[in-house]
Amino acid sequence: MTARTRRPVVAGWFTDATGPEADFRLLGTRCTACASVFFPREDDACRNPGCAGGGTLAEVPLSRRGRVWSYTDGRYRPPAPYVSDPDAPWEPYTLVAVELAAEALVVLGQAAPGVTPADLAVGAEVELVPGVLNEDDRHVWTTWNWRPVPPAAREEPS
Repeated sequence: MTARTRRPVVAGWFTDATGPEADFRLLGTRCTACASVFFPREDDACRNPGCAGGGTLAEVPLSRRGRVWSYTDGRYRPPAPYVSDPDAPWEPYTLVAVELAAEALVVLGQAAPGVTPADLAVGAEVELVPGVLNEDDRHVWTTWNWRPVPPAAREEPS
């Protein structure tokens, strides 16, 4: 059996998931004219209708931590056209909308394996970790996940 290639689900949306976990980041863009930050990244033009224009879009790493803005669970197999192996047992998953600490931007993603809605609460601190969305004979499809920050590692309120 040959080694499988690790491939991001969407190229350019996050750093390489093979490095140290602490270095794993989502990648957004910031407009140099108005300082608006975008994720998913924007590479053509600033999406801020109030921007005066004339700036460029620069890639920026986004916050690794944020607070749960909302969450839900997926308990059913999605219908076509979504790809899903009908012979594989269905595994419920948890989706988390996270407001990033520095950017005040809400990013949606799956919770890390084993994290259920019972482990989350609106306002709870979570952190970004590398994840795997799917694997096949040739590839490991990488993505990002959110997991609760352990109590001992939580930031103290200012």
